Amino acid sequence: MAFPVLVSFAGGASGRWRVERIAPLRGDSLALVRRLEIVEGREAQPAASAVWVLRGATGHERYVTRTEHQALAERQAPLGRPHATRAALIPVRKSEAWWDLSQDERRAIFEERTRHIGIGLEYLPRIARRLLHCRELGEPFDFLTWFEFGADDVAAFDELVARLRGTEEWRYVEREVDIRLTREPP
Repeated sequence: MAFPVLVSFAGGASGRWRVERIAPLRGDSLALVRRLEIVEGREAQPAASAVWVLRGATGHERYVTRTEHQALAERQAPLGRPHATRAALIPVRKSEAWWDLSQDERRAIFEERTRHIGIGLEYLPRIARRLLHCRELGEPFDFLTWFEFGADDVAAFDELVARLRGTEEWRYVEREVDIRLTREPP
């Protein structure tokens, strides 16, 4: 697919992913739904019956060095692996205080002090991930983070997000919803 890729996550009554829980960690939640449908591409449309739709686009990594980019690319697992039947969709909105910082100040918090990338690398390739940007699209969140992992890696995923949520960077999060899912067989 051409770069960037527009991805829509539609919560409702249809979709391959069964919603296990929707937990607001900061700010407002999203409406409870039973299923999640994922559609890619500008022309693709989620079901009209969707209760909510979150849209994001792939984009350039914003705070990584070339070395970090290479490390991520080398260890990143592809999405859609047969054994990865668990997933998490975590929409995040950061505060205006975060966006008021300069790029180098955000980078210092993101990696130099928080070690966001370093922490994430410890869990690759067991946990596959995809980051989507939403701020420029006028969506209610700044980022949509999608993770896929096997049933045996649920505890590792919980550890990963707990570590990240305990960092300085997360002081700037004003809205975060943790949506856990299970993929249904086709």
